[in-house]
Amino acid sequence: MELNDKPSRKKDIYPVNDDFRNYLKIHGREVKLPVSYRDLLRITYSVPLLDKSGKDTLWEKVTYDMREWEFIREGLVKIYAILKTEGDLSFSKHLDVARIDYCTFGNSHPFRIRIVNKFNDNYDYYYVKQADASRIYGLELEHILSPNRITFLTNKETLVEEHIPGVPGDLFITNHLNEPATNQIRFAKEFVKFNERCFVRLLGDMRSYNFVVDITPDVEDFQYRIRAIDFDQQSYEGRKNLYLPQFFKENIELVDLTQKILNKDSIDQYQAEERTMIAFRMASSRRRTMDLLNIMSKDIISKPEKIEQLKKELGEHFKTRLFNKSHFMGQIVKTHLKQNLSKHFMLIQKSLGKSED
Repeated sequence: MELNDKPSRKKDIYPVNDDFRNYLKIHGREVKLPVSYRDLLRITYSVPLLDKSGKDTLWEKVTYDMREWEFIREGLVKIYAILKTEGDLSFSKHLDVARIDYCTFGNSHPFRIRIVNKFNDNYDYYYVKQADASRIYGLELEHILSPNRITFLTNKETLVEEHIPGVPGDLFITNHLNEPATNQIRFAKEFVKFNERCFVRLLGDMRSYNFVVDITPDVEDFQYRIRAIDFDQQSYEGRKNLYLPQFFKENIELVDLTQKILNKDSIDQYQAEERTMIAFRMASSRRRTMDLLNIMSKDIISKPEKIEQLKKELGEHFKTRLFNKSHFMGQIVKTHLKQNLSKHFMLIQKSLGKSED
């Protein structure tokens, strides 16, 4: 990538408008939470959190005044219950907050909450962040259009996200990619599909540390699923290449592997497979998708110069003037989905027509 292809270092936080808030309420995302992001900012003290090798993780372990702590601890346990059991508090007596971490790196400045079962020491994580409209659109599009379901909650200026398990992409490249147990052909296929998913729905900045690899044992081998964990750059940037993971230098080893072991016909096949599956998911959630895109198409979630740049570059890429009519990022996303999926929608309708006959 060229230097001017780098994602923005600092992205604005965009508020959730009334139409989007109503959409989130209808679909069970907007709920009343006992603790807010602002409450967690009342930190008394913090220390850097180091990994097992003593390196700085860019997270800080935070502590609170005892007068604040009981309120925060109790509220965070309740949020976990809301996230996992629809608010059933009968299990909460088993749970406690083991640690709260805070990250000043990135746009959302998240808190990572470590919840522990007091009886067996099993633990889980979730995140509390600033509610940024573009990020929440990204989470919803991931839930609807990807093979992954996403659990998250909003409450005014607070966003709560579940932890997405997996091996961080950069660690997978370092520790697993070239191991004998890794089925590189299957992984290369998944990287092609992930690259396609990101581009079709315009999710940007998928450098290796912004996704995880979920490894599942299969009958005789392993299956791989690459999952995005950072949605800050949902249709925000102006450069087309920022929506294609293949153009990031952090992913170069994955690109080299894919080009080495997959031929063009195989890559074309896997791209078509992924677009078809996205079209199926979109068709099965048609009303929800259209409601989301219609709201997104009137919302301000990027800067005017980025909108102009992206519609120009996508128009040149597809050799079309369709993007010229777009004045909001949401309109570009809607046009881009049509541009990529219209042929697959026609095939699906044709197939359904034959089955009805």
